[in-house]
Amino acid sequence: MPAVVTCRAAVLEDVEPLYQMIAGYAEQGIMLPRSREALQRQLRHFVVAEIDNELVGCGSLCQLGKDLVEIRSLGISDGHKGQGIGSKLVDTLLEHAAARKLPKVMALTYEVSFFKKNGFEVVDTSIFPEKVWTDCVHCPKQHCCDEIAVLKVIAV
Repeated sequence: MPAVVTCRAAVLEDVEPLYQMIAGYAEQGIMLPRSREALQRQLRHFVVAEIDNELVGCGSLCQLGKDLVEIRSLGISDGHKGQGIGSKLVDTLLEHAAARKLPKVMALTYEVSFFKKNGFEVVDTSIFPEKVWTDCVHCPKQHCCDEIAVLKVIAV
């Protein structure tokens, strides 16, 4: 019998497991690190996935413009990848974007096939000046970014 995955809003008790998960991805160079303090400040933007009360995935939304939001910090713990948890998190984040009347949802990713499977299309990063001037300008990979931009326009 497959495990039941529940997605919910993050709470204060999730900060440490979120920090550990994101730090693991950051050590691999595939996610930007987040401090515990930053996670506490941004907690209301995070959703988590649980199986039997264990945090097994996370993701967040960051508003970049009046009609644009970015999926950030999307990750799944080792041993739980390939079970549809990432897609469930993305669906939850898309619902949150729609509820906030934000029709454009983007991400920068190395997992293009995952996002295509979830209805996103590859686009040129230059169409997101909000992202470039908000975050990319401070990123160490600014001039050699190898992430791919993806976008999904949703009904709001």
